[in-house]
Amino acid sequence: MTHADRNHADTCTRPILLVEDNPMDLDLTLRAFARSKMGNPIEVARDGQEALERIPRWEAGEPLPLVVLLDLKLPRVDGLEVLRRLRANPGTQSLPVVVLTTSSEDRDIGTAYRLHANSYIVKPVNFEKFIEVANQIELYWCLLNHPPG
Repeated sequence: MTHADRNHADTCTRPILLVEDNPMDLDLTLRAFARSKMGNPIEVARDGQEALERIPRWEAGEPLPLVVLLDLKLPRVDGLEVLRRLRANPGTQSLPVVVLTTSSEDRDIGTAYRLHANSYIVKPVNFEKFIEVANQIELYWCLLNHPPG
């Protein structure tokens, strides 16, 4: 197996971390990813604090997620603060983070990019559109992108 083959296999087995508190959005996202037949396991953090509690686990050797799908409007610790802390931590500062939120406010978009979000996607409300988004996330982050170690 070549290094590229190993990297691809690793990429397709690393989890995707979904940080989402809204039960309906969580269900919609999970169903869209299931429909897209993505091979990556989906892990869920239901608020910002739960997402941040994973950092010590990653530092202890648990595999980093392939990508973090981060809602902004979260209880306990909001998504922008989660992003700020991920970028401040040496072990997670290069972790790909896609903001997946209902907010299309210019202020939120600008702040997310200033904090080095890799992408900003406004959630579609239509399930078929959401399946397209899930397919594109899988295509890009699992098949095309070359993530950091």
